[in-house]
Amino acid sequence: MIRKIQILLLATLIAIPVFSFAADKISGRQIIENVYNRPTGNDQKAELTMSLINSRGDKRVRSIQQFTKDFGDMEKKIMFFKSPADVRNTSFMNWSYDDETRDDDQWIYLPALKKVKRISSDSKSDYFMGSDFTYDDLGDRHPSKDVHTLIGEEVVDGEDCYIVESVPKDEDYMYSRTVTWIIKDKWIGLKKDFYDEDGDLLKTLHVKKYDNISGYWIILSTEMHNVQKDHRTQMQLSNVQIDKGIADTQFTERMMRRGL
Repeated sequence: MIRKIQILLLATLIAIPVFSFAADKISGRQIIENVYNRPTGNDQKAELTMSLINSRGDKRVRSIQQFTKDFGDMEKKIMFFKSPADVRNTSFMNWSYDDETRDDDQWIYLPALKKVKRISSDSKSDYFMGSDFTYDDLGDRHPSKDVHTLIGEEVVDGEDCYIVESVPKDEDYMYSRTVTWIIKDKWIGLKKDFYDEDGDLLKTLHVKKYDNISGYWIILSTEMHNVQKDHRTQMQLSNVQIDKGIADTQFTERMMRRGL
């Protein structure tokens, strides 16, 4: 099922933590798998607004059209930049596989070069279009790639949440660990802390808004805050349409070049 750019996010108000929990109730791996498999429809179309905010409060806003579709054994996503002029007609495509042995395939089309470029594994730690999301963040990380440990529970903005620490099995991965707060009954990651290779907090992803649309819990507004650079990226979805029958041919390099 569709899991979207929307991988593990957060509520803004954090209440008093509760550290006692039944360790045998559910495992960290099971919790992350529930997040990974949370249904969000067979396909989805939405307007996406990306706002880049620097330490001085200066803001740059980008308008994007986004399409996502579940193909059963994989999920495909394509994004078309509509404005401003300096990024217009740029497009990005991501294919995520249920096969845990396969990494995501990603491509970007830069109109100035008139060429579709494949994102190599070495480039997935690069930041996407000046945002605080890396290319890897935009994909769907399979639960098998990390060791997940349930480390506590906490009430976050009135929601009962599990707290799960995830440590990558690959020692060369860009993050040394992540910690995620996950709503128990909705399987939405409300907050996610990312730690760099030295073990220091690098950035935090927060969910600002989510809603039930057509029977699915959809994340509508998030903010990634790079605490080391004091830079923020806000993502807001609007005009969300689910299960409208997006064509399979929407997710091709030809469509990346063609644009909207």
